[in-house]
Amino acid sequence: MKQVHVEPTQQVWKDPRAIALLMAATLTVMANATISPALAGLEEMFKDDPNVLWLSRLLVSTPSLTVIICAPLAGVIADRYGRRALLLVGVLLFAVMGSAGLFLPDLTSMLVSRLGLGVAVAMVMTAQTALIGDYFVGDQRSSLMGLQTSARNFGGFLFISMAGVLAVSSPRLPFAIYGLALLMVPFLWRYISEPARHTGGARKTANTEDDGAAAWALLLGALAVLQMLTNMIFFLMPTQLPFFLDAQGYDSASMTGAALGALMLSGGTAALLYGRIKARVGYSGAFTLAYGFMAVGLMLLTLQRTWSVFLGTAAMGAGYALAMPNFPAMALQVAPSSRRGMAGGVLTSSVFLGQFLSVFVSIPLIAAVGFAGTFQIVATALMCMALVGLLVFIWRSFRKATTAFVRLEN
Repeated sequence: MKQVHVEPTQQVWKDPRAIALLMAATLTVMANATISPALAGLEEMFKDDPNVLWLSRLLVSTPSLTVIICAPLAGVIADRYGRRALLLVGVLLFAVMGSAGLFLPDLTSMLVSRLGLGVAVAMVMTAQTALIGDYFVGDQRSSLMGLQTSARNFGGFLFISMAGVLAVSSPRLPFAIYGLALLMVPFLWRYISEPARHTGGARKTANTEDDGAAAWALLLGALAVLQMLTNMIFFLMPTQLPFFLDAQGYDSASMTGAALGALMLSGGTAALLYGRIKARVGYSGAFTLAYGFMAVGLMLLTLQRTWSVFLGTAAMGAGYALAMPNFPAMALQVAPSSRRGMAGGVLTSSVFLGQFLSVFVSIPLIAAVGFAGTFQIVATALMCMALVGLLVFIWRSFRKATTAFVRLEN
């Protein structure tokens, strides 16, 4: 397997390994949302099925359930047997299970294939996160985390747009988009090599890195909980925005598509800047900006104006894009190298668990206080989270300044 050496000063996006991992990152957004434009057509195609209303809607969310369950197991496999094979098998399984809807005869069999798709997503996301930790360090790793979020946003925008065009001809055609994953396999095969610690006898000494396991496990757990909460809040956009806009008298279908497009584009752009922002203000500063943007975005939505909808969703997208790279970057920093697969698996589960729980938390809250009240409550919580981040940033800046002053005096 060809090894690629990149000087520390070289920009990370020039590394073919980074390009390969960014290509794999686009698959995660493709997993759930790509077939959304086809749901109405599938409902019409299988209208004789007595459970068509439930089954057609579950096609989107079902992969999340198997991701939640399988991602930690995929992490254990990645740590014990290696990342490369897990990634390659996951991409192949993704293409097969994702495109199966092209020919499967009914919604029930499609639902089963979507469960398999979730297994593939768990494998790809877990292996990809671990490999980023294995290949890159410091600013390169932080920059790649931002580029990963950007790739997911721009990839999601592209794939959903393609699905919308294809769904006009047939509701089955959007499933063909999953087959694009096969085009990535040769590139992944060539440039993704197994890290040295997972070859030969290196596995025998992997357990020596478990010293202080309780400390890093607690930090990983805290990151997973915060990431879950962040995703619960962010998922208000795709799940509740259509109903909010409908209640305001907008054409919810066209307005939602345009608003979510603004969200993805702003998120993709903000993520490109993450590496520079993190280098200047650190993790605490990035969290402060992220939750501040998200809070402002929700408050703008409560103004119930067309311009405020677009600005609000754009702010939500930018904030989310600045928050998400922090979690894997911090987790890879604290986790032992022999446990990066497990760290990636836990974080992957927390993302999809937050998405899954979002609906069950938001619907009762909206029923109690309405959309505007819900957005205000959540915005207040986000401002508190931003304030905590700001206090940590000030404290760390003060410590750094004090230390520099003491050294100067000595």
